Order: sequence, then structure tokens, then C-alpha cells
Amino acid sequence: MQEAGAWPGGTMTNSIEVSKLVKTYGSLRAVDGLDCDVRTGEVFSFLGPNGAGKTTTVEILEGLRRKTSGEVRVLGFDPWTQLDQVRSRIGVTPQDFHFFPKLTPREALRLYANLFGVKPDVDELLARVELQDKANDYYDTLSGGQHQKMGVALALVNDPELLFLDEPTTGLDPRARRAIWEVIRHLKLEGRTVFLTTHYLEEAQQLSDRIAIINRGRIIATGSPVDIIARFGRPERLRVVGDPALADRIATLGLHVERVDGAVEVELRSKADALAILALVASSGLRWDRFSIQTDTLEDVFISMVGRLEDGSTPGAIPEEAGK
Repeated sequence: MQEAGAWPGGTMTNSIEVSKLVKTYGSLRAVDGLDCDVRTGEVFSFLGPNGAGKTTTVEILEGLRRKTSGEVRVLGFDPWTQLDQVRSRIGVTPQDFHFFPKLTPREALRLYANLFGVKPDVDELLARVELQDKANDYYDTLSGGQHQKMGVALALVNDPELLFLDEPTTGLDPRARRAIWEVIRHLKLEGRTVFLTTHYLEEAQQLSDRIAIINRGRIIATGSPVDIIARFGRPERLRVVGDPALADRIATLGLHVERVDGAVEVELRSKADALAILALVASSGLRWDRFSIQTDTLEDVFISMVGRLEDGSTPGAIPEEAGK
């Protein structure tokens, strides 16, 4: 892989830096003073509901759309005015990747190599995305997962430092999705930076070093998945499936208790609470079948945060230091 670039005046520690970015369409502020950075060598997920400003932001970063105001640097350059310096060092896999139906993956890679003026090891690229067995099959005979793998392989032709992967697993079955996950993990191991957009929150939680959540054109939280969940998620809960009367017994411990879907859920203040609850349940004489510890996922937190914003309240953003 080629050497990383440098920011003016020093070594590049961030592959992307965005400050006070604004994009307007008439009276609509699609991006409204957005600030974020993407560190070199990390997998960074950009999350948000439909209409939040994700696509506009990504297109500005890729040099496809002009910003209204603010500062944007991709690998040290303005992607709109210095696209030539950026283009050869990034790879892009667009959402719903499509290609010529009667070209094979091998032919497609050679075509892209000619366009970039490079000479990659085509067989190595095909092996990297597990397409070596389909190298000579027409695109229109490949499965949806194989289409996406081919898109990633094409994005790697020019040996990029930074990859933009836009919804790379949309519509794929679980096995194909996990195969793409492994490709992304290997890209990180190679030292590449991956900017990922996805609607699959489990995917972001599994793959990301850090995430940013955008809503109404603004970043509302930035940090690692663990940071986001810890700050905005609910406390751990002990869930007991059994007699509903258990809720009243457990409430005598002074804990917050709810009946949820035929079970009793208790918020835990500490690990010791779990031991006290189980001891009480065991000695109660009431029926109980099983128990489990419940923790919020990134998806739970995302839905809660965006829902609160739609209701008119605004959660505090995670300080940038929390993601370090």
C-alpha cells in the first residue's frame, strides 16, 4: 500500500477532517454545521435515519458535490477543488452496485486497472474478496453477495488508502453479509481507512472503531459503539421469565421493576443486585423458568436517540475524547 499522505505542516493522523460543513438547497439545510473527523486506519461508521444528510455529506467527501460553506479535507486535500489529488488514493463502492451484465469479474478488474493506469495482481484481488471461483462468470450470473464483493474488489484496484463503502451489505443474506464483514476487517488489518455507511446497526457495532450519528444535518453523537451505548443506553437489566407476582416480591428490594412481554425486568445498579434478585426469586416459592441479563444494543440506542429528537428533545453529544 502506498505511503499515507500528510496534512499541511505535519503527519496525517486523520484521513478526513470536516469543520462547520453546510450544504443548502434553497431554504433546506441538508447539512447544518457538521463537524467530524475520521482517523487514519480506523473503520468509521456514519449512521442516520433517511433524510438525515448522510448521502449529501458522503458525496461532498467523495468530490461529487460542492459544499455551500465550511472546511473539508480528504487525505489533506479539498475533494472538490483538488479531486485529482484525491481520486487516485480513494476507493468507492456505491450503494446498489451494478455493472455491465456480460463482463466477468476478471475483465472488470482489468478494465478498472486500465482506467487508473495501474497493474494490480488481479488474482490476488479476486482471492481477497473470495471471488476466485467466479472470476470468469458473467456479472449477471452472480449472486447479490458476489455483486457486492466485486464492487469492493473494484474499489481496491488502485490500492487506496481510504475506502468509502456505501451500504455494502444491503439486501444480502446473513452468510453473504458476514463474508463482506470479513473483507472489511482485513482492510483495517492492512492499515486502510474505511468510511462505512449502513442501516444495519449490528454491522456498525461489530465492525466500527468509532461511529457518528447524524440527524437533521448535524452530528448528535460520536464515539466508539461502547461509548455510545454506555452514555445513551439503559442500565443492564435482569430478566426473569416466570410468575408475574415475582415483580412485587422483587420491588421490595427497592429496585425499578417492570413487567415486559410476560417477563419481569429489573434495572441493575450493580452486579450485587443480580445476586440479591436471584436469591429472592429462588426462595419465593413462585414459579420461574429462566433468567438472562439484558443490555442495550447500538440499534436500541439509535432508535431511542432519533425518537427523542423527533419528539423535540436533544441528547447531549459525546465528547470527542470519549472515542479515543
